[in-house]
Amino acid sequence: MSRNLMAVIASAALLSACASASRDFQGYVADEIAPADVQPGEDTRSTVLATLGSPSTSSLFEDDTWIYMSATRERFAFYHPRVVDRNVVAIRFGEDDIVEEVLQYDQTDGRIINYASRETATRGRQLGLFEQIFGNVGRVALPQQQRTPGDIGN
Repeated sequence: MSRNLMAVIASAALLSACASASRDFQGYVADEIAPADVQPGEDTRSTVLATLGSPSTSSLFEDDTWIYMSATRERFAFYHPRVVDRNVVAIRFGEDDIVEEVLQYDQTDGRIINYASRETATRGRQLGLFEQIFGNVGRVALPQQQRTPGDIGN
């Protein structure tokens, strides 16, 4: 009886370990002040840098928008992780380095982008399996005896 009880307890412990999900936090993690707490018209580029730190990224062509990104992913057992929460805060500065606008986005604002999965064809002839294996048979050049000037009969 005790052996069966021990087997049940051991299997329950193993199954409960597989049932728990693990969470990963990526990107910007706010310590005390969240990027959404920045006040337009009051904060400047230097106060944002002092309170929030360096941004995750900035705008591509001009340095007038700072972007703070964060994501929370959850993995259940051996499945691929899925995004549970995603936050993107874009802080746009004016010419005088004062915050003009604070934009907030979450995972509902995201869009799925379809990409073209076409492949570029390579030039030349496509070789089959047997052509790849046996294609070099007979192409191997055997070394020939070198003749030097003055060797007549040899």
